[in-house]
Amino acid sequence: MPRAIHVFRTPDRFVAGTVGEPGDRSFFLQAVHDARVVSVALEKQQVQVLADRVGLLLDEVARRFGTDVPPEEADPTDIDPLVMPVDAEFRVGTMGLGWDADAGAVVVELLAVTETELDESVVLDDTDEGPDAVRVFLSPEQAREFAARSERVIAAGRPPCPLCGEPLAPGGHMCIRTNGYRRGITLGTDTTEFGDES
Repeated sequence: MPRAIHVFRTPDRFVAGTVGEPGDRSFFLQAVHDARVVSVALEKQQVQVLADRVGLLLDEVARRFGTDVPPEEADPTDIDPLVMPVDAEFRVGTMGLGWDADAGAVVVELLAVTETELDESVVLDDTDEGPDAVRVFLSPEQAREFAARSERVIAAGRPPCPLCGEPLAPGGHMCIRTNGYRRGITLGTDTTEFGDES
């Protein structure tokens, strides 16, 4: 069966989003053009890596080619939720990133998880062999927006423990920095449960 390659040359939207509550969130990337919606599942760390690399790529494009790229954005303008229902085409294994100088666009390629190791030539390739893929062309403005929104989505999870940096659950967590004493969090106030110190 030939691979499915979903190409979005002028997407209305390309965003990261989640389904579920903090601590139990599933991460997705979603490309939308008119009534066409394609979603793929991936890990939180993959969203972070892609957002970071998009920002670095834009900076490099501006430096090397003198291309006018927008400054890094602190707040995204698109904060709407994902288009529901979210039905993932596949889980992302390999991600590719490039610059199309002719189109003046960042090209994001997302390849499905495979059991075999991929040759680098498969990324950004249209051969019939290989994993299913989603390829999205983003203007520099859309790419900055993607990175800004991704950072916001990642930060919207559980707050980090101020001592060890691990995510806090609503009932606290076993912090390695407190030698196993349970850390409790109450309405933004940090309360550590210790034994009687008298």
